[in-house]
Amino acid sequence: MIRKFAAELIGTAVLVLFGCGAAVLGGFNIVGQLGIALAFGFAIVAMAYGIGPVSGCHVNPAVSFGAFVAGRMSAKDMLVYWVAQFIGALLGAFILGMIAKTGFAQLGQNGFEAGSPGGYSLQAGMIFEIVATAIFLIVILGVTGRKGHGAFAGLAIGIALAVIHIVGIQVTGVSVNPARSFGPAVLVGGQALSQLWLFIVAPLIGAAIGGVLFRLNLLEPEA
Repeated sequence: MIRKFAAELIGTAVLVLFGCGAAVLGGFNIVGQLGIALAFGFAIVAMAYGIGPVSGCHVNPAVSFGAFVAGRMSAKDMLVYWVAQFIGALLGAFILGMIAKTGFAQLGQNGFEAGSPGGYSLQAGMIFEIVATAIFLIVILGVTGRKGHGAFAGLAIGIALAVIHIVGIQVTGVSVNPARSFGPAVLVGGQALSQLWLFIVAPLIGAAIGGVLFRLNLLEPEA
């Protein structure tokens, strides 16, 4: 379990550093929305093949929760993963803040209404985060299942995350990952921290939906 803890911590730190780093150090004027989306997707692909054999590369509390709901993970292991993921996200955001010219004022934090890149409402943000996370979990649980395409799992998951970002960056900055939102919000504080609840609650609801679909065998392939 120590190896899994270390893998999840490092993997989540890398996701936040590279994904949020593309937004903060590159931004819309340099790498653009597509570049930021690809940074998140490529970071997941890299970590999936790097640490996947150790921990499965969840690097996301919602993914671990969805796996638990689907019956693929114990509650004890899920809690260990959560601790590693939240610490990793905080570490990744801290490293980014030490590099960025803006320091800890801008770390790619998520938000709605005034905190939304496109000025989207709380309702829009809630709907997007729930639906996108559910879809993300369906991809993950499907491709890693007993009849999934294991060798291509990391690629499929990374592409899914990139597409979710292409669609949703203007809505909330895209979370679908409570840890990814937690790290930047804690260090930025203020509005980002006050809106953090949405990016914990909505992804967990979406993950539960995805997990239940597999728990009930509605999306499991026939034996």
